[in-house]
Amino acid sequence: MQPLRGILFKVLSVCMFMAMASLIKAASADVPPGQAVFFRSFFALPIIFGWLAIRGELRHGWKTSNPMGHFWRGLVGTSAMGLGFTGLGLLPLPEVTAIGYAAPLLVVVFAAMFLNEEVRAFRLSAVALGMIGVLIVLSPRLSVGAALNVSETLGAIVVLMGAVLAALAQVFVRKLVATESTAAIVFWFTVTSSFLSLFTLPWGWVVPGWSVAVMLIMAGLLGGVGQIFLTSSYRFADASLVAPFDYTSMILALTIGYLVFDEVPTGTMMVGAGIVIFAGVLIIWRERHLGLQRAQQRKATGNVGS
Repeated sequence: MQPLRGILFKVLSVCMFMAMASLIKAASADVPPGQAVFFRSFFALPIIFGWLAIRGELRHGWKTSNPMGHFWRGLVGTSAMGLGFTGLGLLPLPEVTAIGYAAPLLVVVFAAMFLNEEVRAFRLSAVALGMIGVLIVLSPRLSVGAALNVSETLGAIVVLMGAVLAALAQVFVRKLVATESTAAIVFWFTVTSSFLSLFTLPWGWVVPGWSVAVMLIMAGLLGGVGQIFLTSSYRFADASLVAPFDYTSMILALTIGYLVFDEVPTGTMMVGAGIVIFAGVLIIWRERHLGLQRAQQRKATGNVGS
């Protein structure tokens, strides 16, 4: 039952994050992205504190031996969040979701560049295939022509930049996990992003109406719950098992986009998203296959040693 619990938590986390993104999108016409980042981060703190209390880690779970590592991860991650929120106000929800799938593909490349992880031809080929899919999704927004919409082109660019920074943030996380607890990583990112978002005050924060304020607060609470569900999913199942369920976000994005925001996906977007998802699943399958091989080798070595 443990792997099933991991999958359940993963799917729940995807649902929470997609609901959060929908609320941010609904509020995007009324508040600037930096203010949305603040609400998303600050109002996740009560959830994080409650989670630490339940785990018995309220006194020591936030302690760190690498404060600058958390700062740099927070700076890059907060920037990625702000760019993603900007894109939500400019592009349809399914399109933002599809472009965001570039992040896990880029993690493979950045891990090889900055962490010296070995990346072989299979994964590089899958990454290249996935990036072709991203370019297909982007193509209507970046092509030159009378139908070009400047705001949508800007949206496509900022979402792609956000995906690049989100991938870099994951590289920082991979470095942090060597010395830091999961609780500390989650806590300090939430605190750092709350603090950094305040630097966007000069760019025109507003006093939101009650309905918008409720949406933003709910986005923060859902984001905190989603983070806990995501963390819990990896406690009960291997990352390679639960990772493919990230792509259920496209089903949710298409449904919410159509029913709530009256967004009809284009054929080009669907084809590109399908290629990106296929490439991502290939990478996950390969990682799981190699992980099983390494486990068998360790078992065989242990049997020989005994």
